[in-house]
Amino acid sequence: MSDLPLRSQLAVALGRTAAKMSRIAGRGDGSVIGGRIGLRLDPELLTRLAKDRKLVLVSATNGKTTTTRLITSAMTPLGEVATNAFGANMPTGHVSALASAPTARYGVLECDEKYVPMVLAETGANVVALMNLSRDQMDRAAEIWLLAGKWRRALEASPQSHVIANCDDPLVTWGASTAKSVTWVAAGQHWREDSWCCPECGGPLDRQDTDEDSDWRCRQCHFARPRPDWILKGDQIATPDGRVLPLSGLSLPGRANRSNALVALAVVAQFGVQPEQALPLLSEVKSVAGRYTTVEHQGRSIRLLLSKNPAGWLEAFDVLRPAPGPVVLSVNAQGPDGRDTSWLWDVDYRILRGRPVWVAGERRIDLAARLEAAEVGFTLVDDIDQAVMAVPQGPLDVIANYTAFQSIRTRYGRVV
Repeated sequence: MSDLPLRSQLAVALGRTAAKMSRIAGRGDGSVIGGRIGLRLDPELLTRLAKDRKLVLVSATNGKTTTTRLITSAMTPLGEVATNAFGANMPTGHVSALASAPTARYGVLECDEKYVPMVLAETGANVVALMNLSRDQMDRAAEIWLLAGKWRRALEASPQSHVIANCDDPLVTWGASTAKSVTWVAAGQHWREDSWCCPECGGPLDRQDTDEDSDWRCRQCHFARPRPDWILKGDQIATPDGRVLPLSGLSLPGRANRSNALVALAVVAQFGVQPEQALPLLSEVKSVAGRYTTVEHQGRSIRLLLSKNPAGWLEAFDVLRPAPGPVVLSVNAQGPDGRDTSWLWDVDYRILRGRPVWVAGERRIDLAARLEAAEVGFTLVDDIDQAVMAVPQGPLDVIANYTAFQSIRTRYGRVV
């Protein structure tokens, strides 16, 4: 940090002070306000803080916070790692993360999909991990084909960056295909409703799925799934050198987290951390910013699941406790969530039939209308406590979108 210009040192110091005051006031961890003040004083602060570090950018619609945590855990044998562990994934959060670990040679930064081109240009990241793209906050992030196009241009202009990309997602494949160097990872694509058309020519995509592999290709042009280097096969992974290793030791549940773990293994292999060394470190991650955490309240074991969009709800359903376990659903539509709730109609809620379901949140009426159309029985409540206390003592799953999730975390004991 001492080699920073005096103005940059002042920007870092004032940013840290602002972050500390934010924490004392109970307004969050302070990473956003700290980074905002730092960038206001020195607009080139992110570039200066990134200099001489080996950086990883992690971006996706879903799973980037979890994958960032998994990569960071697996990179610990290399030394201190700077990271934005709690999801402040725009340049303000990146500045705070790097400033808080001035001696760390490595950095793993979760990056909002929209900001990948800007952050890549300013940091020259060594590795960029791209996992999935689906509709999310359309009022803010715009059409996902436009995002993939921006990724293409950014990667073409950054030949020094090595890309780890999920070749099972056609949009991600298209977005990553201009990179000079790519490792293709077959991490699966569970939500496909946003990628039935070829992003290259607009023609239909033909898909073929077997127990051993998946494939896709355009019916009208050359665009097709690349041959993967890393492959997820159920609870196992196949490495580029042909080894097959178990993923059964993961603490985080569900197929989405097996996909996240595969991406993490491919990333850390770029830095010399082999899968046998990384796998035990991945298993140490048991909760990510409250996701999957179980909190005890009045005899209820409340497990918190975050779902922000149709693809995320599909993954949450995958890890629900067996039926007929009770479920609380909570949806808001504040700025961080996106104001438009029409995406609720893209989620297939029929899987909840036969379960006791409670509906809460600021947009509970919207969600109730969708459940009624899906013929899912539910109870409408004005407050999350009403739902929790209506459930018999025992396990309870709560699925909530972003601001509803944060509110529930705070109410029942904020956990990491």
